[in-house]
Amino acid sequence: QVQLVESGGGLVQPGGSLRLSCAPSGFSLDYYVIGWFRQAPGKEREGVSCISKSDGSTYYADSVKGRFTISRDNAKDTVYLQMNSLKPADTAVYYCAATTRFAAVVKDPEVHEYAYWGQGTQVTVSS
Repeated sequence: QVQLVESGGGLVQPGGSLRLSCAPSGFSLDYYVIGWFRQAPGKEREGVSCISKSDGSTYYADSVKGRFTISRDNAKDTVYLQMNSLKPADTAVYYCAATTRFAAVVKDPEVHEYAYWGQGTQVTVSS
């Protein structure tokens, strides 16, 4: 079964850090663009960041630029989202997703462009 598996969510105080991981099950992430999305209660799912596995090109939403870093470990076939200086507004379920629609990152990630999704991991930022 082809799927993505996220891990690393949890409860953290404002200003704290978390690192999310996204690994494939049943396929390889080679030649995919991997995106991180988040969905807060009552809100639409939004694109946060994405990275091309092939050339490493990246995108960040303005709301996370300078605080979040997306990276890839090709040897482990895993993508990470390092989240620093977390704010209560970052509280959401975070999902990773994969697409072959693009070879490189050329635009912000949109939900309908991504074919494979993980089950999500909860991130709660609260004191």
